[in-house]
Amino acid sequence: MATVFTKIINGELPGRFVYSDDEVVAFLTIEPMTPGHTLVVPRAEVDNWQNLDPAVFGRVMEVSQRIGKGVCAAFGAQRAGLIIAGLEVPHLHVHVFPAYNLTDFGFANVDRNPSPQSLDEAQAKIKAALADLA
Repeated sequence: MATVFTKIINGELPGRFVYSDDEVVAFLTIEPMTPGHTLVVPRAEVDNWQNLDPAVFGRVMEVSQRIGKGVCAAFGAQRAGLIIAGLEVPHLHVHVFPAYNLTDFGFANVDRNPSPQSLDEAQAKIKAALADLA
């Protein structure tokens, strides 16, 4: 059975994409720790990061670094946080988000009900920042 992320990647469920290539996609989470919280996900449906082909994992990290630069530029953050938790959905995903302090690194503090407008604005800001980095 396909994961929720595979369904988003395949267009069966909506997603606010900020990046896409043949191996990796990046889209906003619906429960952000900070505005701009983005998930970097391989198209391959692999649960544990340790089991992903090393070349594809390298690509996931390369895209995560690019997204990190984009969220910092888009939201004026000095740093981007990066977490591989892997407990919410059995499909590898890297959390990349603007980080201002250590309390931003907490899933207990997520916004469980962000407005669609705030997510749309975050998507637009990140896409613009990524375009400026190109």
